[in-house]
Amino acid sequence: MAVGMCHLQINMNVIATEHSYQPHGSNGIRWMIRSCLNTAPRLESTHKPLLRGPAMTDLSNRQFLLAKRPSGAVRRDDFTYQQVPVTSLADGQILVRNKFLSLDPAMRGWMNDGKSYIPAVQLGDVMRALGVGEVLESKNPKFAAGDHVQGALGTQDYFAGEPKGFYKVDTSLAPLPLYLSALGMTGMTAYLALLDVGQPKSGDTVLISGAAGAVGSIAGQIAKLKGCRVVGIAGGKDKCSLLTSELGFDAAIDYKSEDVMEAIKRHCPDGVNVYFDNVGGDILDAALSQLAVGARVVICGAISQYNNTTAIKGPANYMSLLVNRARMEGFIVLDHADRFAEAGQVMAGWIKEGKLKSKEHIVEGLETFPETFQMLFNGENQGKLILKVE
Repeated sequence: MAVGMCHLQINMNVIATEHSYQPHGSNGIRWMIRSCLNTAPRLESTHKPLLRGPAMTDLSNRQFLLAKRPSGAVRRDDFTYQQVPVTSLADGQILVRNKFLSLDPAMRGWMNDGKSYIPAVQLGDVMRALGVGEVLESKNPKFAAGDHVQGALGTQDYFAGEPKGFYKVDTSLAPLPLYLSALGMTGMTAYLALLDVGQPKSGDTVLISGAAGAVGSIAGQIAKLKGCRVVGIAGGKDKCSLLTSELGFDAAIDYKSEDVMEAIKRHCPDGVNVYFDNVGGDILDAALSQLAVGARVVICGAISQYNNTTAIKGPANYMSLLVNRARMEGFIVLDHADRFAEAGQVMAGWIKEGKLKSKEHIVEGLETFPETFQMLFNGENQGKLILKVE
């Protein structure tokens, strides 16, 4: 079911990056977002094949199918792992060799059977995932063998089907993983959530939770570029060091070793003008208690609550919104499609000029998907978590 269309086109010279795309490591463009996740095809398993024709027996496709609705943390037995032959293409379809898959906290919500901004993954279907890969064969006039594409490829070796919402990316202009991080939905989210909802002004104090993660690490750098004082909340000395020594944050709070509320008071003595929330729970409560008058609170995620088996923890300090005449607003990137062209152009320019760093944490091996995905919820990743398929 399609609820919106996203269009983006960027042109600039080659981006020179300092990224290291090694397995387990963390550390113009012509591309077009023709359609977002909610227009992606349903990725049915080969038990209900989308394709017709004889099997391409020389290609074997490993797939993770959603076997049941997870309760709490995702486990390997929430999925069915199978290996099946790739079948022949019908007219209008393409065959893609998946190279990299984007692992996002939102995927946990897609596994649940409830109302959300896009339909849930159906039981027995290939687990939905955005990815980038190479077209091996095409019966679609818009794509040719050798093209590199981004789209909802699914958690599998190969995508074979109609390329709904797919668009081409140019590997000569930027490495493939960058199209899943700063130049993908992650970057669009950081830019648009901060600027459209948070509306930071020069001199503001911006507080960001999940600051060493994919979105938070980019949002903090954007806030600095806008002339703000930026304080990040992250877990562990290494992540806090990353924020202040590499990404330009003014201060970092280690929620694992500090009293977060006291630390926010210390680092934000005049209050928080913009709070960019990626985690929810107790940290959201602590931030609400330190809001400045007229503050803006951006609810971008709540990763601390996604695996709850009991009721989600709501904010106890919500009266601070009243007292400080503050505003708290949720953000879904698909609602801001009309700003994608602007956001992508600006982000690409900042990267080219060396003003913004994109951090990718790449783990190798499709077979590791359940455990690698759980790294998001264990706080084990720095920057954008990406699964290298091959």
